[in-house]
Amino acid sequence: MRPHVDRCAPDLPRVARITDTWEENYRTRTFVLDLRMEARPGQFVMVWLPGVEERPLSLISGDPVSFTVARVGPFTTALHRLQAGDRVWVRGPYGNGFQIRGEHLLCVAGGYGVAPMLFVAREALATGRRVTAVIGARTAEDLLFTQRFAELGCPVITTTDDGSAGMRGLATDGIRHVLERKPVDEVYACGPHPMLEAILQLCQAERLPCQLSWENRMRCAMGICGTCELDGWLVCREGPVQRWTPEEKS
Repeated sequence: MRPHVDRCAPDLPRVARITDTWEENYRTRTFVLDLRMEARPGQFVMVWLPGVEERPLSLISGDPVSFTVARVGPFTTALHRLQAGDRVWVRGPYGNGFQIRGEHLLCVAGGYGVAPMLFVAREALATGRRVTAVIGARTAEDLLFTQRFAELGCPVITTTDDGSAGMRGLATDGIRHVLERKPVDEVYACGPHPMLEAILQLCQAERLPCQLSWENRMRCAMGICGTCELDGWLVCREGPVQRWTPEEKS
């Protein structure tokens, strides 16, 4: 059965059923819902489990609505217990997403930031663009979606902190590896703040446009509570994606 189209106001929770779920690695699962919505890569939804909590989750697809979740606390543990047929409540999509630009995109993901990067890659490839992926993680068993990017036809460079897979080092080392071999029009990235700050510095030094998705704790997703404030801006409304271009002051 094709997922039903959501035409409700984005701020109203809608009930959806899980149609499929599978393990990605030892503590990460992907969930697919019987719901589809118009969403851009980089946007997120608020997922609510009554009696537990509501949390923001990045989308890997809007048609059908899909997200990947690591088990790190009470909410994600409760979500991991759900199976096909169980219900969740969803509102959104929220936030400013990525804008697909240029002919050759470099998608960089650290840890669980790989989810929106897969969404970016699919959208870019669908319009005839080229995509190279750099995926970083602490260890080989923490890597996510390397096979999915490869199946899309993207060259994939992996980096691990301990050298157990791919290059030993950080995602920025992977970026330098790519830039030494081929021109890139724009860098797209999602991951931990230290990684994004390092990527921003690298792109500024190279005069290379970049779009970075910044993560922060969100409660309302509508710019009301201020919980997600980061350096004077609200991640939920003004982000999570911010773009830097060489014309801007670094």
